[in-house]
Amino acid sequence: MKKLAKEFTRYALLSVLGMVGVSCYILADTFFVAQGMGTDGLAALNLAIPVYNLINGTALMLGIGGATKYSVYKTQGDEQNASRVFTNTVYLAAFFSVIYMLAGCFGAGALSRLLGADAQTFAMTRIYLKVLLLFSPAFLFNTVLLCFVRNDGAPHTAMFATVSGSLANILLDYVFIFPCGLGMFGAVLATGFAPVIGLFFSASHVLRGKNGFHFLRRGVSLPLMRFNFTLGFPALVEQLASAAAILVFNFLFLRIAGNTGVAAYGVIANISLVVLSVFNGISQGVQPLLSRARANADARSERSLLFMAAACCLAFAAAAYLVLFVFAAPVSQIFNKDSSLLLQEMAVRGLKLYFIAAPFAGLNILFCSYFAATETPLPAHILSLLRGFALLIPAAFLLAALWGETGVWLAFPACEIPVCAASLAAYAFLKRRSLRRAA
Repeated sequence: MKKLAKEFTRYALLSVLGMVGVSCYILADTFFVAQGMGTDGLAALNLAIPVYNLINGTALMLGIGGATKYSVYKTQGDEQNASRVFTNTVYLAAFFSVIYMLAGCFGAGALSRLLGADAQTFAMTRIYLKVLLLFSPAFLFNTVLLCFVRNDGAPHTAMFATVSGSLANILLDYVFIFPCGLGMFGAVLATGFAPVIGLFFSASHVLRGKNGFHFLRRGVSLPLMRFNFTLGFPALVEQLASAAAILVFNFLFLRIAGNTGVAAYGVIANISLVVLSVFNGISQGVQPLLSRARANADARSERSLLFMAAACCLAFAAAAYLVLFVFAAPVSQIFNKDSSLLLQEMAVRGLKLYFIAAPFAGLNILFCSYFAATETPLPAHILSLLRGFALLIPAAFLLAALWGETGVWLAFPACEIPVCAASLAAYAFLKRRSLRRAA
């Protein structure tokens, strides 16, 4: 058991560092955009984030779905199908890259209007979306390769790839926005270069001959491609849930307080990216180990890994909420260059109410990953859809109608708490069914 705990710590810690690095792409943009372009720049950035969620969600769906099946085939010694899964994932990443690049070339303006950009924010939103979509191949292939490298027994390489990209993004954000004076174009250019740098580190795993996966010229298989969608779907829905939340919350806050309200929510949304990235890091870190345990029919290790991951999620959630509650005012002020009293008051209230959901969201993300990693994707699909659309959107509109701004902040916990109850119920049901079959 000590060996398992040590292995979990290694995988989870490295994955968390990597995921926090990824989330810092947008957080760094938020800080530097707030300092360089004020409230309107912050509002424009928040309007564009849903498209980043879509690209990242597609990348995670392809990468996690493919890498999970790769891990199972690798554990079973089926090297041919393991490489075929990788090959098909590369083809899918290329297909989605073309779609997103075309959207960037021809649809950035229409997307900006659709997302709610007005005369003050349209130009900045449009340029951010255009460049972001043109860099989509870098995001897609970087994430896919990271997932396969992690499942190939090299979590340290995956971590270095993401952290190096994040550090480069922070440095380039400063250089492009301030000394170069490139404004919003500089912010998104820095974000786009980050996965390009990460790709070099991930590719080193292949160039050094450490990889167990290989690209096959005749690897196209529609039956194998379905695993990318079935096993990776919860990761996509989670990102789409974040995008849907941002869209709905932006709409509601525009009605409540205009662009300042959107900017205040932007502070919360970007801090949420970092908090949720830790939960995603724990979940993605434990995924290869859970997949291996399931392939070996090792129920004891599977259960121990799940409990260790859950304990880490709950401990971090408690610490994060305590810090954000106590230091809500100074955290909000970091992103408030214009010293807007309204933005400050809204952000402080938001930090204290929105993150009540943290422990429940952490467990929900973990259980969705657990069900996908153990090749029982249906509960993960249901839970993801509940979190993303079936509960969150109605809760936001209902609670906003009842309590205004306070109701919008409470929509997130009002969604995550019942979904957490459903997650625990689904796990208990599947365990009872497994015990009955064993008997």
